[in-house]
Amino acid sequence: MAGEFGGHRRLPSRASADSDGGDVLWEAEADFDDGEQQQQQQQRARTGHVPLRSLDEAERSAETVAADAETIVGDRGASMAASLFNLMNAIVGAGVIGLPYAMRRAGVVVGALVVVGVALVVDWTLRVLAIGSKLSGQRTYQGMVEHCFGQAGLLASSLFQGAMAGGGMASFVVIVGDTLPHVLAALMPGAAATAAGRVLFSRRFVVAVFVVCLAYPLSLYRDVGKLGKTSAFAVVAMCTIIVAVIVEGPRIDPALRADAGDPVRLGNTGVFQAVGIVTFAFVCHHNSFMIHGSLRKPTLNRYFDVIRIATVAAAAASLAIAVVGYVYFRDKTQGNILNNFPQDRLLINVARFLFALNMIATFPMETLVAREVVEELLFRGRGFSMRRHVLITTALCAASLAVGETVCNLGLLLELTGGMSASFLAFILPPACYIRLCSAPLASRRTLPHWLCIAFGVAVMVLSTVLSIRHAVTTRGSAASCWAG
Repeated sequence: MAGEFGGHRRLPSRASADSDGGDVLWEAEADFDDGEQQQQQQQRARTGHVPLRSLDEAERSAETVAADAETIVGDRGASMAASLFNLMNAIVGAGVIGLPYAMRRAGVVVGALVVVGVALVVDWTLRVLAIGSKLSGQRTYQGMVEHCFGQAGLLASSLFQGAMAGGGMASFVVIVGDTLPHVLAALMPGAAATAAGRVLFSRRFVVAVFVVCLAYPLSLYRDVGKLGKTSAFAVVAMCTIIVAVIVEGPRIDPALRADAGDPVRLGNTGVFQAVGIVTFAFVCHHNSFMIHGSLRKPTLNRYFDVIRIATVAAAAASLAIAVVGYVYFRDKTQGNILNNFPQDRLLINVARFLFALNMIATFPMETLVAREVVEELLFRGRGFSMRRHVLITTALCAASLAVGETVCNLGLLLELTGGMSASFLAFILPPACYIRLCSAPLASRRTLPHWLCIAFGVAVMVLSTVLSIRHAVTTRGSAASCWAG
């Protein structure tokens, strides 16, 4: 066939590869699958069923395209280490500081089982997503869902992805506003007492500087692989927070720690609440396609290695801060474990500062997802436009900045939207897509684990919604205005 060689289409020129960066591998594989996808669409129109491409064939095509692409692209694309840091940063994000509170709700033994269980399910569903991507020949979450469920599936996945990513962006800005002004005031109390200091250390000024000067420039990157170094810093920052909690816990005033008669509970009645907290902390599925696509040679085996290492490391880090934080404070454990410590502890203030920087490093990951959703819904089929890219990024960052400037507590809103989005994206859609792609009967041993995962996801989604509404009813005035600070 004209313009083809070796069974697949000719890859882009070196100039094109240099301009597209990490997208070359995905685009080459997408070209490879064009003819087969047309046949699949024709068969789907005739039978209503999506045919299952052999996973071995899909993986062989990926390896062939990756090998040919490497001869053109060279070392472009993210290394396994960079992809590992990106995935770990996506998993161990803002939710990690709430894990000690999850232990308080569930008890230390049951809570540990919840963390391990959710980590295993996340590991499995990330693999299911990657397999679904190969079987469907799609390079995005939305593309795979549309391939399986049509326009209705595309709309649902896009809305939930947008809600999850947008909520994450806003929450990161709020965390910066809640954290850095206090840290700066504690580190420079003399300057904070002056008129200029009251302006420079104010919530509004600090949030504006961090978003405009750090988060926004990083969010302009098109390739998530280029964020590997910032993600590596974010992982180091999270390790520092864990060490700070472990080291400073025994040193603070005993009156701030757990009471002498307060037992370490092995189990507790808040198991379902703990599941919701841990699920929100671990879900990273809306980032996984971009991380997979940015990986140099994005074959299943290489990506599965990244998933395995990242989930094990994230589970270990989560267990460390969750168990230690709960044991120190027990029934006094707050939703943000750093709030259990006074403002005069240097190491804790360093941890707070690094945590705020971690939010800035994680912010671009969510911006990439939100921007992709906007492009998919509003500008689908159009070529890349730098002007549109900048305008969408600017609008997303400005909206997040506006929320961070005006709202102190997004807890109820994020618990409702994030909890629903997290369970839907992580535990419902991936197995549902696999069942749709799979040639096995709907009720079979092969599809049973996927049905069980869907049931688990529905339970978590309903539970999170009910608990959020109940919290909203019993806790009023939580969405406080921040204009005073």
